[in-house]
Amino acid sequence: MSDPRHFSRSHRIRFSECDPAGIVFYPQYFVLFNDLLEAWMDALLPEGFAGYVLECRWGLPTVRLEAEFKAISRMGDDVELVLDVEHIGTRSMVLQLRCQGRDGQLRMQVKQTVVTTSLVTHAAIPIPDELRAALQPR
Repeated sequence: MSDPRHFSRSHRIRFSECDPAGIVFYPQYFVLFNDLLEAWMDALLPEGFAGYVLECRWGLPTVRLEAEFKAISRMGDDVELVLDVEHIGTRSMVLQLRCQGRDGQLRMQVKQTVVTTSLVTHAAIPIPDELRAALQPR
């Protein structure tokens, strides 16, 4: 991963992600983006997202979420899910997440602020050194 602040992967819209009309039921986008965030952390850290949470006992909860729906996605559509880090603070990061068609058409986007926390105290903590180092461009 040459630029760890950018991550994407392809996804085919599944039946289980759609409503009876065959279009993505909007809460499913949040599930897709959470899966994307976990895959990004798996690629970013040797211990992956599971190690970040279960071994290190750190969390990455969402504290702010802004969503914008631009076009529908249908069952069977091949889309690109994209994560970009917009800002890295002391204890938080602002992420831009997008679902776009293969033609580049924006279907849905989210601006998400996540904060690093201790899963022992549930208080905000500075971004762990391991994560901060992994976020530096290579």
